[in-house]
Amino acid sequence: MENENDNIIIDNQIKDNDEETQIIDKSEIDEDSLEDKLREAQDKILRCLAETENQRRRFEKETKDAFEYGGFNFARETLSVLDNLQRAYQSFKNDESLKNNKDLNKFLKNVEIIEKDLITIFEKNNIKKINCLNEKFDPNNHQAMLEIEDEKVDPGTILNEIQPGYFYKDRLLRPSFVAIAKKKNIKDDEKKENNKI
Repeated sequence: MENENDNIIIDNQIKDNDEETQIIDKSEIDEDSLEDKLREAQDKILRCLAETENQRRRFEKETKDAFEYGGFNFARETLSVLDNLQRAYQSFKNDESLKNNKDLNKFLKNVEIIEKDLITIFEKNNIKKINCLNEKFDPNNHQAMLEIEDEKVDPGTILNEIQPGYFYKDRLLRPSFVAIAKKKNIKDDEKKENNKI
């Protein structure tokens, strides 16, 4: 009986040892999964913090741009007032039926004063005209409306301004509509000579 009891005790001890190793294994597994979960949580927190910081910077930039460039659309619309005033001036000045009118010069002087005042207001509000005559064509600031053959200047040089362009601070408000120089096309001249023969 003693042997049986001894065997039972030894069996129980073996079982107890197996259970302890199982408990140790489970705790190691639990620690690994907890560390993984902790790393994941830290990663998520860092990503959320980075996203929040990016959003804060974006909002700051948008707010700054709103204060700096809030009048951009108003400035663009106001350019049409200046354009129409200049067209009216040219129309009255070139009208043959009005040239004999003695009050025309007084009227044109008043229109000139209004135009100068409007240009002064533009300059005070950082709306600046693009000076482009005899400059090299820049597709970022100019829009070519036509090409003129001219051997005296380099190709791409602006010869004529059709409609002035403007900047609002450092942003393009409206491109200048221009006529640019191009080289005389030799092939066209050869075709004309061949057609004459």
